[in-house]
Amino acid sequence: MKIRTLRARPTASLRVPVQLALLAAAALHASGAHAQAAPEAGEAQLLAQNLRAPTLSETVVAATRTPQPLADLVADISIVDRETIENSGATGLADVLARLPGVEISRNGGPGTTTGVFLRGAESRFTAVYIDGVRIDSQSTGGAPWESIPLGLIDRIEVLRGPAGAVYGSDALGGVVQIFTKRGENGVAPYVSVGVGNHHTTKAEAGVSGASGTIDYALGFARDDSKGFNARTVATQNPDRDGYRTTSGHARVGLQVNAAHRLEGTLMANDTNSGYDSGLGKNDRNLHTMHALGLNWLAQWSTAYKTRLSITDSRDQYETRPSPYLSDTRLRGYLFQNEWRLGAHLLTAALERREDRLENAPIDAKRSQDGLALGYGYNAAGHTVQVNLRHDSDSEFGGKSTGSVAYGYAITPQWRATASVGTAFRAPTLYQRFSEYGVATLRPESSRNVEAGLRYAQGNSTFSATVFRNRVTNLISFSGPGTCPSDFGCYANTARAEYKGVTFAGTYRLGDVQLHGSVDLQRPRDLDTGKQLARRAKQHATLGADTRLAGWTLGAEMQASGRRFDTVANTNVLGGYTLFNLYASTRIARDTTLLARIDNLADKDYQLARTYATAGRTVYVGVKWAPQ
Repeated sequence: MKIRTLRARPTASLRVPVQLALLAAAALHASGAHAQAAPEAGEAQLLAQNLRAPTLSETVVAATRTPQPLADLVADISIVDRETIENSGATGLADVLARLPGVEISRNGGPGTTTGVFLRGAESRFTAVYIDGVRIDSQSTGGAPWESIPLGLIDRIEVLRGPAGAVYGSDALGGVVQIFTKRGENGVAPYVSVGVGNHHTTKAEAGVSGASGTIDYALGFARDDSKGFNARTVATQNPDRDGYRTTSGHARVGLQVNAAHRLEGTLMANDTNSGYDSGLGKNDRNLHTMHALGLNWLAQWSTAYKTRLSITDSRDQYETRPSPYLSDTRLRGYLFQNEWRLGAHLLTAALERREDRLENAPIDAKRSQDGLALGYGYNAAGHTVQVNLRHDSDSEFGGKSTGSVAYGYAITPQWRATASVGTAFRAPTLYQRFSEYGVATLRPESSRNVEAGLRYAQGNSTFSATVFRNRVTNLISFSGPGTCPSDFGCYANTARAEYKGVTFAGTYRLGDVQLHGSVDLQRPRDLDTGKQLARRAKQHATLGADTRLAGWTLGAEMQASGRRFDTVANTNVLGGYTLFNLYASTRIARDTTLLARIDNLADKDYQLARTYATAGRTVYVGVKWAPQ
C-alpha cells in the first residue's frame, strides 16, 4: 500500500515558524554524527520534552500494556515526566499535550470548559485514556473529560500515537494516553507548592510519599482558583469573567506481600466548577466531577511467568446550573493479564470485561464488552517484531476483531527503521444509540492504519520521521432527520475520514543549550466531501530551547498552527497563530525552588473554537518546597 508524503504549503501565518522548525530538525539530524555512544532507538520519540533524556533502564506501558524497555518498542511514543509538567506552567493537561508531536487541542473558553484532544488529527473520542490503568470515558459526548483531569497530581504521561485496538479494545483509533500518579519510595518525601498568576489565579499543591517495610504510599491534594477572563466576547453573551475552581486529590497505596506478590490501590478524584455564558443575563456553571479507582494484584509466579489482576471503576458526571442538564457515566473494568518471557520472546494473553452505564434523563442504559487479547513480541539481533490480535464481544452489536503487526530493524546502532499496520474500532456511545437523536442500530466506527518511521539516536541527538495513513469507515456524524424520534436530526454512520501526514521531530545539544522541535504536516479530511475536518490544521509545529546559566534553568518555546475551520462545511475560518513562551526556575534555598513563566508573550489574539476567546498573555510565579 503506497503512502504519499504530504507537501502541504504552510499558510502565511505559519510559514516562517514551520521553516524554522524544519531547519532545526534537519540540523539535529545532520549533527548527530558528531555525538557519542547511542542510547536505545526508542529514545528518538522523546522529542517534545525540554529536560532530561530517559535512562537506559526506563520502561513504558502504553505500547503493549506491559512494561517494556524503550529499546524494544516499534510504536511512536512520547513521555512527559513530572519535572517537564512543572516547568510547563500549564493549567491543564491538554496544554501540556499540545506541545508534543502529533497533538492538537480545542477548547470552548478557559480551563474547566469543554476540551478536545486530537492525536494525528483523529477525533477526540478516538483516544483511549487511562489513569493508573483505570479507563475513563464519557458515554454522552464520547472521549475522555480532559478538562476534569487534574494536572497537578500527575507524575508521568505516556502518549502512544496510532491505533491500538488490538491491545486496548474499543476506542483507541487515534492513540492512547496513559497517565500515572506518583508511587512512594524509601523514606518520607513531603512537598508543598503555591503560585499566583494574572486573572487572579492561585494554585496550591501538597502531598507526601514514602515507603516503610512492605508498605509504600503517595498522597496528594491540589486546588486551583481563577476569576478567569471573558470567554465569549460576542454581543449576544455576557461581558463578564468566566472563572473556575478545581479541587482534586489522589492516593496510591501498595503492599509488597512477599518477593513475588504485590497488592495496590489507586484513587484520583476531581471536582471542577467553571463558568460559561449561554446568552445575555445567563451566567451558567459547569459542575464536573470525576473519579478513577483501581485495585491490582501483581504476581511473579516464576522468572518467566507473571500475572496482573485488576478491578477498576471510574465516573464522569457533568451538570450545568441553573440551566438543567445532567449526564453521568460509570465504567467498571476487569482485567486478567498474563505474560510469559522466554529469552527474546514475550507472549501475552489477557481476558478483559468492560461495563458501561449512562444516566442522562430519560436515558438509563448500559452495555458490556468481553475481550480476549493475544500478543507476541520478539527482540534480538537488531530485529523487533510485535504482533497483537484481539476479539471483543459487545452485548449490543456482537463481535469485533482487530489486529496489528509491527516490525523494526536496527540498520546501524544509531539508525532504526519501523513499519506497522493495524486496525481498531470504537463502539457507538450509549447517548448516540438511546438519546432522542440516537439510532440503536449504529455500527462501530472502524479504522485501518499503516505507518512507517525512520529514527536516529546518538548521545543527546535524536531525529525521527514518521509517515502515516489512518482511514476510518462508518464514521458517526450528526445527520438530517431519520429513524430517531427527533425531527431536528439523528446520528448515523454516514461518513468516512482519512488522517494522513508526516511528523518530523528532533533534539540536539548545542554547547549548553538543549534544542527540541517537531513539525506535523497532515491532511485530516472527510473522504466523502473532501473537506478538512473541523478544528484541525494542515500544519502545526513546536520549537524550543533550554539552558542553565548562573544557577537558573532558562527556556523558550514556540507553538505554531496553520488555519483551521470551525465547521465540517469549512465555512468559518479559525486563523493560524504563533505563540511564544518563556520560563525560568532556580533553587532559592536548599529545598525550595522558584518558577516563573510567561505564556503567549506577544499577547496573540487567537481562537481554538469560534467565538470563544483565549487567555492572552499569562504570567505565573510559583514556589515549591520539597526536602531532598
